[in-house]
Amino acid sequence: MTMNFFRGVMGGQPAGPQPTGAETIHKLCDRVASSTLLEDRRDAVRALKSLSKKYRLEVGTQAMEHLVHILQTDRSDSEILGYALDTLYNIICNDEEEEQDENAQKQEEDLGVLFTDKFLGDSENVTLLLTLLEEFDFHVRWPGVKLLTALLKNQCNQVQGVILVSPMGVSRLMDLLADSREVIRNDGLLLLQQLTKGNAAIQKIVAFENAFERLLDIITEEGSSDGGIVVEDCLLLLVNLLRNNSSNQNFFKEGSYIQRMKPWFEVGDDNSGWSAQKVTNLHLMLQLVRVMVSPVNSPGATSSCQKSMYQCGLLQQLCTILMATGVPADILTETINTVSEVIRGSQINQDYFASVNAPSNPPRPAIVVLLMSMVNERQPFVLRCAVLYCFQCFLYKNQKGQGEIVATLLPSTIDANSISAGQLLCGGLFSADSLSNWCAAVALAHALQDNLTQKEQLLRVQLATSLGKPPVSLLQQCTNILSQGSKVQTRVGLLMLLCTWISNCPIAVTHFLHNQENVPFLTGQISENLGEDERLVQGLCALLLGICIYYNDNSLENYTKEKLKQLIEKRIGKENFVEKLGFVTKHELYSRAAQKPQPVFPSPEQMLFDHEFTKLVKELEGVITKAVHKTSEEEKKEEEVKKTLEQHDSIVIQYKDLIRDQDTQIQELREQVSTLSLNSEQMHNQIIQQQSQIQQHKDQYNILKLKLGKDSQGLSSSQGEGAHVNGLHSEELSQLREEVEELRRQHALQHTQLSDKDSLINTLRCGAAAAAQTAEGGAGGSDNTELLGEVESLRSRVQAQCAEISQLQTERQELIRRAEAVSSAPASSSESSTDTVKVSELESRLAAQTTETERLKEECRGLREGHAGLEQQLASAQSTVAIEQTEKTKLQQEVQESKKEQDDLLMLLADQDQKILNLKQRLRDLGETIDEDEDELDTRDQFGEDDDDDDEEDEENND
Repeated sequence: MTMNFFRGVMGGQPAGPQPTGAETIHKLCDRVASSTLLEDRRDAVRALKSLSKKYRLEVGTQAMEHLVHILQTDRSDSEILGYALDTLYNIICNDEEEEQDENAQKQEEDLGVLFTDKFLGDSENVTLLLTLLEEFDFHVRWPGVKLLTALLKNQCNQVQGVILVSPMGVSRLMDLLADSREVIRNDGLLLLQQLTKGNAAIQKIVAFENAFERLLDIITEEGSSDGGIVVEDCLLLLVNLLRNNSSNQNFFKEGSYIQRMKPWFEVGDDNSGWSAQKVTNLHLMLQLVRVMVSPVNSPGATSSCQKSMYQCGLLQQLCTILMATGVPADILTETINTVSEVIRGSQINQDYFASVNAPSNPPRPAIVVLLMSMVNERQPFVLRCAVLYCFQCFLYKNQKGQGEIVATLLPSTIDANSISAGQLLCGGLFSADSLSNWCAAVALAHALQDNLTQKEQLLRVQLATSLGKPPVSLLQQCTNILSQGSKVQTRVGLLMLLCTWISNCPIAVTHFLHNQENVPFLTGQISENLGEDERLVQGLCALLLGICIYYNDNSLENYTKEKLKQLIEKRIGKENFVEKLGFVTKHELYSRAAQKPQPVFPSPEQMLFDHEFTKLVKELEGVITKAVHKTSEEEKKEEEVKKTLEQHDSIVIQYKDLIRDQDTQIQELREQVSTLSLNSEQMHNQIIQQQSQIQQHKDQYNILKLKLGKDSQGLSSSQGEGAHVNGLHSEELSQLREEVEELRRQHALQHTQLSDKDSLINTLRCGAAAAAQTAEGGAGGSDNTELLGEVESLRSRVQAQCAEISQLQTERQELIRRAEAVSSAPASSSESSTDTVKVSELESRLAAQTTETERLKEECRGLREGHAGLEQQLASAQSTVAIEQTEKTKLQQEVQESKKEQDDLLMLLADQDQKILNLKQRLRDLGETIDEDEDELDTRDQFGEDDDDDDEEDEENND
């Protein structure tokens, strides 16, 4: 019966009318739900899979719940799981068929989103799908990967949220990259591409799951740029992980993965015949480099990546592609853009790029070769934009490069035998091609950006217009072309150049106003009622005239600030002038250019604004409007207040310098007092140490004296009783040997003490030298000289004591030798008790020791005298300390006097500050804006110094 049913469904001969597709699907769903045999359910799901594409709506509506139930309950059978997953994929995925019309395609997409929402109605379904991906069976894992990818395409954010909170969710998907079956690995790449779109948290997790290592390994295995579509998928995933994700960018750099990108860009001599896939791969590789050094990244991260790219040779490799022959145009354009951002703002990289030469004969700098392409109207538009961007990046924050470019225009450096960058820019500036005019004007403006020196240097440039006529300046030639009524693009470029040139450069403003025709031309342009296309030119003319007012130093009598404002009021009207000035920022192309530094334009006609120029307009529009509305009286009052403020500022600066000098002198005096106090303390400590050493020597001398007395008594008894001398007991011999050992230890101790005395003497010498040096610069020079003499006297006395101690050591050695002879005498006497000669020898030794004892007594008296001398030295040192204390008191009095003088100066400063505040209040009453930040900064600086002085006075009182 079961087989008859399926034959009816699958195309057998039914016994009745043919059922509709919906009826068949309904029966199959009932079979899936009610069948107890696994084979029956498997056949029904297989049948649903075969019908899922043709009857997508019916299968998705009726069978989805049953299919999900199969995934939950029939986990043991991989075949039915595969059929169920394939069926779900067919009803959720949108087939991208080219022959479908737009309405059919829209219906397909809506259907896919509908079934995706239904499947995601229970978030556990996504968790179930992640669990199934752990199955190694190909028929389960592969359709599972495809189904999850389709879900992400239709509802990316919702699926990302479920995967993000699922335990080990991202880790399970990362395991797909390690699958040995390429089809699963490749589809896993597509899945991760969808998963990482726009979700920084998932991007970080994927990166820390070792994604960079795996992806770069796959790219290498597949042949790098020569690889197929798999390399492209890996690169797209890398771009997803790194774009606008500073954490992953830092991880990529710190993991030394930038170094692994260098081999991608190795090109040979013959670069013709590149496949479309290789061009795509290399284009994505260049995009990956740009992601790491994009201007939108943080400056610190960009600078670090630029440094790494130079150190590993990646920049050098890109420059090789730049100068290679046969490279496709779109790859060359993207390489120029990539090199631009690698060198942008990096002085080291910019210097290297300036040194690159093209392989021509003779060799020419790469910058010159690129500029030749920029001013050549036959080159592609995107290539010319890329070269302009490269030139702008080369000059960005590069004053050295700006100077080198401007120098090629100066008369002293022009070489007639070679083409320079300056010559190419001038040629483009005055060519018949309006796009060349605009590009050259913008490039030259970047050579002057934020560089007052080069703005002044460019005023020296002279141009020869025709034979028989005198040369004219570059500034004058620009205004001449401007007045001839050329194309809008040319005039906009020249006006941007002139505004950049004379802004913040009063000398250039004077040169511009010196030509009597310039101001009438500008006022005429602004006052006319022209068409929509000319409004932008009028706005830029108003900006140029406003710059002439704002940066005017009134050196030309006919064109002072006041006369220019009167001219505007009479011929244009202030309100009309401000309205025309506002045309610039309201232009549609202005907003587009202000978004990012790279010049990207749909067509050459829309190439009107430069990114850096939009910053200048934003900075100057407000101040120019304010300057135009000021009256002459306000100008005079402002000038007077400025002069008064400058005078007061100079006085305040003088007082501040005076206070700083006094603070320095006070600090020096304090250091001198500290040094003298330290020297005094060191000398006091040395005297105490020497007294202790003298006491130790006395104790040692008394010990030696007692021992010598005992030895003399023993020898006298042995002389009176010869028999007892020959029969000394063993205990007495051992006692004598112990005394000998004690004498040896004392010898070692005295040797150590001698070393300590030597180090003390060296310390005293250093202290004396320091005291002498301090005495030369301080007030108490004579007292320090006396102290130095006393230290030298003390040193000589210590040396005399050392000599005495050395003599005592020599005598002690002699006593030790004699004591050893005494200890050996009884042993020899015990061997020959009848030898009377030994007794006579002992008697003679006893007499010698008695003489020696007398001599030691004399030396003891000498030591007592030396002790008395040291006590005198101690008294002298104490008097020296008293003198130093008196000197310290005197210095403190000087400090107090300096403090009083400083307080008087601070009172004067307070008066000056009050006057300044009154003047600033008058300015506020007149409607002027006062820079409060600078005022507060000066006040804090002054009060901060007062607080420092108070702290120093407290420290002195504590001392």
